[in-house]
Amino acid sequence: MTVNLAKGQQISLSKSDGGALSVVRMGLGWQAAPRKGFLAKLTAREIDLDASAVLFAGQEAADVVFFQHLVSNDGSVRHTGDNLTGGAGQGGDDESILVDLQRVPVHIDQIVFTVNSFTGQTFAEVQNAFCRLLDETTGQELARYTLTGGGSYTAQVMAKVYRAGGGWQMAAIGAPASGRTFQDLMPAIASHL
Repeated sequence: MTVNLAKGQQISLSKSDGGALSVVRMGLGWQAAPRKGFLAKLTAREIDLDASAVLFAGQEAADVVFFQHLVSNDGSVRHTGDNLTGGAGQGGDDESILVDLQRVPVHIDQIVFTVNSFTGQTFAEVQNAFCRLLDETTGQELARYTLTGGGSYTAQVMAKVYRAGGGWQMAAIGAPASGRTFQDLMPAIASHL
């Protein structure tokens, strides 16, 4: 059963049988919003959203996984590859980041997931954008966070997974930001650690 997350909501990443999840996948999907008017097709550009995962040890960024660094230095977090145009929308994922929770080094206490428009379009030009968390072992969708409302910003601090009480939890953040890369988002991320 999927939990549709609201901004600020948190969920435990423990299985219903009391066991812990071992590998989770953060998926990102989107479509370009249809443009209206005579010149719409002539002026339309592809939208390149990018998913990133920033690994933190306390307040310090220890590593990052994104389209130019597909695997964390310790191998516990892996980006499956860059999608330059989107298109999955409410279907499958356009970009995915796999996190092997059991392999994440003990000094890493939170992993923050971001999305940014590398091509610079605002989220008003994107539709059916979502972030979801799946149990990679079973394929079960655990949580979904929908990017709604468009807006004039080009990025979002989407969610984080963090250590809590010997296990992992996920929090939906959903904070709009501006920037074309994860580096541009570091000040916005800092307020959610």
